[in-house]
Order: sequence, then structure tokens, then C-alpha cells
Amino acid sequence: MAPTKITGCIVKDLRFPTSLEKDGSDAVNKEPDYSAGYCILKTDSNLEGHGFTFTCGRGTEIVCTAITALSKLVVGQNLSAIFADFASFWRSLTSEDQMRWLGPEKGIMHLAVAAITNAVWDLWGKIEGKPVWKLLVDMTPEELVNTIDFRYMSDGLSKEEALTLLRRMEPGKQERERNILRNGLPCYITSFGWLGYDDGKIRRRCKEVMAKGFTRFKAKVGGTLEDDVRRLTIIREEIGPDALLYVDANQKWDVEEAIDWMKKLAQFNLTWIEEPTSPDDILGHAEIARALNPLGIGVATGEHCQNRVMFKQFLMAKALQFCQIDACRLGGVSENVAVILMAKKFGDIPVCPHAGGVGMCELVQHLSVFDYICVSGTFESRWTEYSEHLHDHMVHPVKVRDCKYIVPQSPGYSSEVKATTLEDYVFPEGRAWKKLIAEGLHKGQ
Repeated sequence: MAPTKITGCIVKDLRFPTSLEKDGSDAVNKEPDYSAGYCILKTDSNLEGHGFTFTCGRGTEIVCTAITALSKLVVGQNLSAIFADFASFWRSLTSEDQMRWLGPEKGIMHLAVAAITNAVWDLWGKIEGKPVWKLLVDMTPEELVNTIDFRYMSDGLSKEEALTLLRRMEPGKQERERNILRNGLPCYITSFGWLGYDDGKIRRRCKEVMAKGFTRFKAKVGGTLEDDVRRLTIIREEIGPDALLYVDANQKWDVEEAIDWMKKLAQFNLTWIEEPTSPDDILGHAEIARALNPLGIGVATGEHCQNRVMFKQFLMAKALQFCQIDACRLGGVSENVAVILMAKKFGDIPVCPHAGGVGMCELVQHLSVFDYICVSGTFESRWTEYSEHLHDHMVHPVKVRDCKYIVPQSPGYSSEVKATTLEDYVFPEGRAWKKLIAEGLHKGQ
């Protein structure tokens, strides 16, 4: 490829007023405004890289400041040099000797790393003329592991072990690729069961999503036990006794509270409890798993798991039965690939990516397709989250049919937001925000 230089980085505070309809509401995030710290990497060619990280509204401006700070390490670099040694490039972002103190590799700084590296992967896909999943699939095992920084995780997964896992799955790759292109990627739906929805809306939404072919569902829990029992009763009445049903407490409970609460909800034939307690409490998750696994309920977590180091510990401690990577919480594609490989090593733990926020479904589909073709080779117990919100704002929106993602074909990471959306929903000066604030429909905070 001809040398292409990154010449600039444009950062946008992008927010959507989802709180008005209680979309995205759960036991902890009761009125979220789905938002993103969004960046556009400009180059000296006609290509742009679009990337973002997810937030829930207030504070997005802080993430944008972090993205701007890190962009100074990226602007001026040649993409060919980045692609030739991506792991070193990634470490340069996470280990800048002064900004590292603000992390390291966690919190706002790691969200900013995700936004920037997602934009770089978008550029990489566009330069190669491939969607990111195909870019990953076509890499040799050696090329792929060279995108990963193995520091802090080599005691859990070494570079040699990663190579072995990938080489073992080389036979049959082409057939698995044909299969997923033909049949799609299994998913489940969340957007029917937000905690802020009243009973009538939940019942109506159940009927609507079932009519679209959905057979796997996730509901929010953790308000009150009485409310959870009533709402899950409604859901089971609508979806039937045997449809797969997951629940998500969004970190609401203490450890013993989670165990006691879930024992009372076990009557609803639940597959997993997601984020039952603090996302940092590895031992607490392990204790919950030991108590609930005999009831047939697994523990799922990961959307707030800060980095590959914490995932290593969760997996080693047998603290999760479903591994939920996040395209915007971890530091981009390569760190997610590292976690997918670790999940394979530690008992072939199913990887079920978190999605649903602004553009997140668009990103995670690429990671799940890669997982199936190159790592897991199976769909057993592997379901990628889907929510129906905000896809009309994306240049290349996800397509879902009969509870399956249709594999994306456009070059890049499916991460680009429409120009009109940026004009309308950049906060607070976008046209839509000015109108909402002027009419008193939103406080604009």
C-alpha cells in the first residue's frame, strides 16, 4: 500500500435523547441518553477513519477531551507503519509516560483508546477494501497475534498459545465463512424489556419482536423483587415457557443480595444473570456463580470489564460462564481479539458481546463473526446482543432477520455516522438539541 498519513482528528460529543422514552433504562442507568465520544481520523488520501466509544450522556465531554489528548500521539503517523506493528502502536497509546497515570488501561483513558483504535481499524478495512471481520479472518495467525499486546496477560495466554489456538482452527475456515454468510449470526434482543417500560408496553413489545422472528430475549431486573416477578411473568406469558430468557441487573446488588434475589427468580427458567454486582468484584462473581450454577443459571459479565487483565482473572477464577466483550470498553479490536482467545483457552467459554448503544451493534457483529470463523467454530451458547435503537443514524446500519445478524459487506468497521446526524445531535449545538432544549423537552444537561 502507498504510504498514507493521518493528518488530523476531529472529535464530536454525540448524544441522543433516549431518556425521553426510557429507552436503555435499567436498575442503575434509569434515564440514559445514549451517547458517544466520536472521532474522525483524516488522512492525506480521500479516506477517513470513523471510531467511537459509548457513554450514557453527561460526561461525554470528558471522554472527548481524552480522545483529543491521545490524538496528538496519532496525528502525523503513517498507517503502513501502524499496521506493520499494531501492538507497539497500541502500547504507545496506553503507555504514554504522563497520561498513563490517568489509567492505566481503564476508565476514561481506555474509552478514548477504543475510540481512536476503532477509527484506525475502520481505516485499515477501507484501505484493504474489506469489512473488519474479513480483514481479521484473512490475516495469518502470525499477522493476527502481532496486533495484540500480550503484556500483563501472558501468564493467562501467551503469544505461542494464541498462535496454537488460531492454527488449530485454520482447517475449515472457508466453509465456516460460507456458512455464516449463508445463515447469519445468532443474536438476542434487549430493547423490548427496558426497566422504565410499563407493563403494557412490555407486553406489546414482546408481541412486536416475536412477530419479527426473535426467539432469544433479555430483560432488565433489579428495581424491586415484586416488580421483577410481575414483569417476568408477563414476558414468560408472551414468549412461552421454553424460549431463552436472560436477565441483567446492571451491577445493582451486593453479592449475597444477588444470590438471594436470583434464587427467587429461578422459577422463570433463566439462562444467565448479567452484571449481578460490581463489575470489578471478580471473587464476588465467582461466589454468585457457585451458588447459581446448580440452579442452571450462569453468570454473564464484561461490558464494564476494563481490560484484558481483568478478563484474565475472571476466566481463571471461573467467575463467569458467558464472556461479554465490549467493542468500546476494551481498547479496540485487538484487545477484544485477545479476550476471545483467552475465553477459548479457559474452557471454551461462550463469547456473547455486549451491544445496544450508539453504533455498538454495528461494531460487535464484526467481532462475533471473527470468533465463529477463526476461534470458536460453533454457535453453541453464543449469542450477540441486539437492540433496535438508533441504527438509522449509521451509514452502514446492521441488518437483522429472524433473530440473526446479516453479515456486513461494506469495507471498514461499520462505524460511520451520517453527516446529517452529526449536524443534528452533536451536543449541545446540534439542531435537534437546540430544538429540544428551546421547547423544554430536555434539560440539555
